[in-house]
Amino acid sequence: MSLVLSVNAGSSSLKISLYETQVDSREPVQLVLTSSISNISAPPAKFSFKVVEGTSKDEEPPSIHDHASAFEHFIECLGHEADIDRARITHVCHRVVHGGDYTDPVLINDEAYKHIERLSDLAPLHNGASLAVIKACLSQLPDAKSIAFFDTAFHRSIPVHISSYAIDQKIAKHRGLKKYGFHGLSYSFILRSFCISAPGASACCIEHGQSLDTSMGLTPLNGLPGATRSGAIDPSLIFHYTNKAGRMSHDKGAAVHLHVTQAEHILNTQAGWKALAGTTDFGAITAKRADEPAARLAFELFTDRVLNYVGSYHLKLGGAVDALVFSGGIGERSKELRALVAERVGCLGYTHMDEERNGAVDATEGVVVDIGAPGSSTKRLLVCRTDEQLEMARQCTLGSL
Repeated sequence: MSLVLSVNAGSSSLKISLYETQVDSREPVQLVLTSSISNISAPPAKFSFKVVEGTSKDEEPPSIHDHASAFEHFIECLGHEADIDRARITHVCHRVVHGGDYTDPVLINDEAYKHIERLSDLAPLHNGASLAVIKACLSQLPDAKSIAFFDTAFHRSIPVHISSYAIDQKIAKHRGLKKYGFHGLSYSFILRSFCISAPGASACCIEHGQSLDTSMGLTPLNGLPGATRSGAIDPSLIFHYTNKAGRMSHDKGAAVHLHVTQAEHILNTQAGWKALAGTTDFGAITAKRADEPAARLAFELFTDRVLNYVGSYHLKLGGAVDALVFSGGIGERSKELRALVAERVGCLGYTHMDEERNGAVDATEGVVVDIGAPGSSTKRLLVCRTDEQLEMARQCTLGSL
């Protein structure tokens, strides 16, 4: 059987999964091994490599200093640690955060590469990293088809009155200034797992299997605050925050050259929980919130923003909601956040949260975990473990790309 590689590049990380295609099976692909590399921009990088039901390896290779060298180290380990011939890899799936007007996966050629490159300024934390890995992949695996899967594609169904901004529409259309939305691969995976309509705490409103609205906009900066991103703010705030807002930023750590201002750099990399509580670890923030005012502010601010979107999207769906889905890193791991949100949304007709079920999510197997009261027929509370790499491999295999 052929092998499919799924690559997910973050601003300072790289997650890779290798799958084997299946014939006459419910699942089109089967996981062979996984690898993750973190701290790429702040060496020493941490490298992990695990073969399913086989060997595992954790190390801090001095050779990893950027995304390209991280991918090259992974390819070397394929042969050394797993005895896998790289020639068996027929397809490589790349998660690309911003695809602009690309609404379907595309085979990466010179035109597609330049298109992604032009959009890097709109997703400075991710598109540049993806391009660096794509370039390394084309060099290391020249015979494999490299395919870009865009987070923005899932949201192509958002109605124009929701995706538009109140600005001159001639300029907006000429420059592609509209709400694109992101995290689309995760939402697609959730839909495949549930087959229901649901507004998620990760801030996407899905109706009849299509994106109706989402919190992020032209760039991933809008919406909920993140580890280093501000989330939605008054647009004028940054000009009062610094008198250098309009100057160009020169980030030497960026994977590609970016044309972003100081304002964009600050709001993308020096805001969020890091600015509020001094850490990007939401688990640490949660643990310290009872004793540290800064941690409490970060936790309560994030919860407030989540509730804003849940309430708004519930109204957009006319109350016809099947479930509230918690997903992503925080949604899957923070039982405290889930408990507080579940308590507040009870007025909307959701089932009561089962404390025992909620506390046991980490120890519960399966993609979907029900944390609502047993036997309840009201709107459900669910946790979904998303897998963007698997979603790309599925689409690649089923779509015969």
